[in-house]
Amino acid sequence: MATQQSTAAIPNLRDKLPKLEPRRRRATPSNPLPLPETPALPPPPDLSSHSFQVPSRRILSTQDHQLFLSSPSHNLIVAFVFGLSDAVIDTPVSAVKDDDCSSAVKSILNILDKAEALVLATPPEDAEGSRFGNKVFRTFLDKAKAASPSWHEELGLTSKDAISEVETYLNNSFGNRTRIDYGSGHELNFIIWLLCLYQLQIVKKSDFKALVLKVFIRYLQLMQTIQSTYYLEPAGSHGVWGLDDYQFLPFLFGASQLLHHPFITPLAIHQELTLEEFGHDYMYLGQVNFVNSTKTVKGLRWHSPMLDDISSAKSWTKIEGGMKRMFVAEVLRKLPVMQHFLFGSLVPAVKGMSTESEAGVTGEEDETEGGGVVVEHDGVKHVHNANSWGDCCGIKVPSAIAAAQAMRKNGAGELRRIPFD
Repeated sequence: MATQQSTAAIPNLRDKLPKLEPRRRRATPSNPLPLPETPALPPPPDLSSHSFQVPSRRILSTQDHQLFLSSPSHNLIVAFVFGLSDAVIDTPVSAVKDDDCSSAVKSILNILDKAEALVLATPPEDAEGSRFGNKVFRTFLDKAKAASPSWHEELGLTSKDAISEVETYLNNSFGNRTRIDYGSGHELNFIIWLLCLYQLQIVKKSDFKALVLKVFIRYLQLMQTIQSTYYLEPAGSHGVWGLDDYQFLPFLFGASQLLHHPFITPLAIHQELTLEEFGHDYMYLGQVNFVNSTKTVKGLRWHSPMLDDISSAKSWTKIEGGMKRMFVAEVLRKLPVMQHFLFGSLVPAVKGMSTESEAGVTGEEDETEGGGVVVEHDGVKHVHNANSWGDCCGIKVPSAIAAAQAMRKNGAGELRRIPFD
């Protein structure tokens, strides 16, 4: 009897415990920004009655910027850049041989070789350990500008007016003379130079693969030489939170190269052997390798957290789409970048955009050291000093390349490790 009573006193836990259900996988958060559409690349213009003009700044206010974003020139730039990117999908650098290059591409490569020869012939002065830009960089720019007309004659340009317009973009692709800095805006100038050559029918769509895997990579090598020679400062203070202190497009083009790669995954950027073995063939890996070489600490999570975050993406398709979004959002849609953009006749401004004379500013090349330029950001006009672009455009920061080279000169061969790395 007692046994029956004690048994009845025990509750039936089977009816009280909740039923176990399989855990549901959380949905991957979707990017609220849609992939930017790729506009159709229009054919080159009719040059029979074309009037060339020296490019100048036309984005001098928020309103000017909005006019640009809805202009045919904006669509032309997006179509050209995305067209270059699409041309190298699943294509390693080694797939394009020298014999595959057109005469125009070979001439462009020869120009970049001559520019590098000028760098080697213009060594920097001893700046007593300074990690800021070396002023001899301006001497190099003077030499390059003097040689530029003959370089463009090699490309088949005979009109002085055409050369004056096109060479402006090449001359501005090496960095800023006054601030001795370099960033994605200067990289964009090089792409616009190539776009002008397309508009002039010197290069054609059939050259796009070589323009990326031969010409653009040669330009990257040239800029790495210039940066390490003259300690160009990053054009802005966003280096550690961005992809790279200096470049953007290697990551877009590089993601396209790796789009459907059978075994190199986004996480491969953390594998030193993979970077060493495949960095020369895939731009994304090569640029990560270069970034690592310019830092004084070891570990992407410390010196390049955005690259570290991106490496967790499940596929290169997601990364390539993200890079296209970023090009539009962080380059073309950023007033601090685009207020330095130059418009001529081949990449024209639209009606209603300000002119430098109307705004009362001089050309960027004519700015004197210590002078300032009045610009408008978020509806507020302010002065950009020559040695600092203010909070809206990034503060003056030293060259990471200079810091890394200084450390090596002092005998520190191994990169400093952050605790818990």
